[in-house]
Amino acid sequence: MKYFFLSFFAGVFLVMGVFGLRGQKFSHPPIEIFPDMDRQDFVKGQKPSNFFHDGMGARLPVKGTIPHSSDDGIFPVEFGQGRSGYYYTGAINDYFASGLPKKELGLENEADVQTLLRRGQERFGIYCTICHGEKGDGKGTVSRYMALAVANLTEARFGADQYPAGKLFHVITHGSASGNMSGYGANIPVRDRWAIVAYLRALQDSQQAPAPAGKETPAAAPAEKDPAAAPAEKDPAAAPADKGPAAEPAEKDPKPAGDATN
Repeated sequence: MKYFFLSFFAGVFLVMGVFGLRGQKFSHPPIEIFPDMDRQDFVKGQKPSNFFHDGMGARLPVKGTIPHSSDDGIFPVEFGQGRSGYYYTGAINDYFASGLPKKELGLENEADVQTLLRRGQERFGIYCTICHGEKGDGKGTVSRYMALAVANLTEARFGADQYPAGKLFHVITHGSASGNMSGYGANIPVRDRWAIVAYLRALQDSQQAPAPAGKETPAAAPAEKDPAAAPAEKDPAAAPADKGPAAEPAEKDPKPAGDATN
């Protein structure tokens, strides 16, 4: 038993000798195991700094810096935070709507549609293919290592008649209700999200198109038969270009308050 007490007191004195007592003054900085960012290297506002050659602590943004959600028209990249309307939320009067916001997207002719589809194909390849696959069938790289199945976007339940374009936009922005997919609202600008929606509709049409008479349906990837060449979604409920998306509501928004403010 005596060895226990001897070891205990030896340990106490060892700790006190290494770390010292609270409030004790030292000639050198104390040892900090977890500094918790109590001291950081930063320059106070409007103070000089010898770190820079001109002695100025306040610095201008790096050349080529892109403003985030700028409204001044200098760089039209917008992510939609705090804005309302179909273009920013995918909903009209708390309901998801069908069709594309043609006026905001500037879709005035077939060339504009093709440009949007090509952009959507590029963005889909960057953000979506890793999970949903090149053909949107849910057979991407991630699906090989996940226990949960990745959604097959070519199924009928994701078609235009059952799954409005506004809801696709909402899921891209905020993520799926199941939580398996996170939102990309902070990563993909608003226009690019609509481009992905348009390309996905064209991709769905290309997967469901019947084969020519007397020929088998080729199991080709989109690269062989570019779905971007397919026409954009033609929803009779979609609004004309000069009036915006005056589409008939398709589905009740599960989070209307969030759509109105996001």
